[in-house]
Amino acid sequence: MIRGAIFDMDGTLLNSMGFWREMGARYLRSKGKTPEPNLEDKLFEMTMEESRAYMRRAYHLEESLDEISREVDQIILDFYTHEAQAKPGAAEFLEELRRASIPMVVATNTPRSPAEAALGRLGLLDHFQQVFTCSEVGLSKTDPRIFHLAARSLGSQPADTWVFEDALFAARTARAAGFPVAAVYDYVSEKDQQDLRELASLYLPDFSRAMACWEAGDFSR
Repeated sequence: MIRGAIFDMDGTLLNSMGFWREMGARYLRSKGKTPEPNLEDKLFEMTMEESRAYMRRAYHLEESLDEISREVDQIILDFYTHEAQAKPGAAEFLEELRRASIPMVVATNTPRSPAEAALGRLGLLDHFQQVFTCSEVGLSKTDPRIFHLAARSLGSQPADTWVFEDALFAARTARAAGFPVAAVYDYVSEKDQQDLRELASLYLPDFSRAMACWEAGDFSR
């Protein structure tokens, strides 16, 4: 029985993962540095603070962590304020859950200001009771405590709280912690789709499939 829902934002609700996958490399190139080939994979599972510290250390940046943060934060804020778009059908699915009185929160690695700027601009923010950010909580999604914290805020138990995620590592964390997982397809994670299919309680190629599963009662089984 679904009594609460935790939504990832990037790659799940928003078509924004392409931006994140190139964010570190974009910043380093602006500083005249050549990014390593696997930089995206290294930064993907880090919090914002961890990724900036890694870039400063690994690429011998002269800027302080505060300076790096200010420069990167402005690029991020501009993208979410003006460019980030919702995935097709996401708003309609959230509205369906709202009509059914299912409480919802967001758990995202994106900082609060850009996250709320995008969700607000797209008309999604009011569907959520709260937005949890990894930087504020001090936990990445390799740590199940962020999902437990979100579930407690919803007043639901893990077994009754669905986690909507596109990232394999986060889906694994949630599933291992006892949460049913709805895996949402995102093109950036193409290589992980078979593993996500095997891991997830439900696999959602898009939000039209989410609506079909909702109407069939699949989230309540």
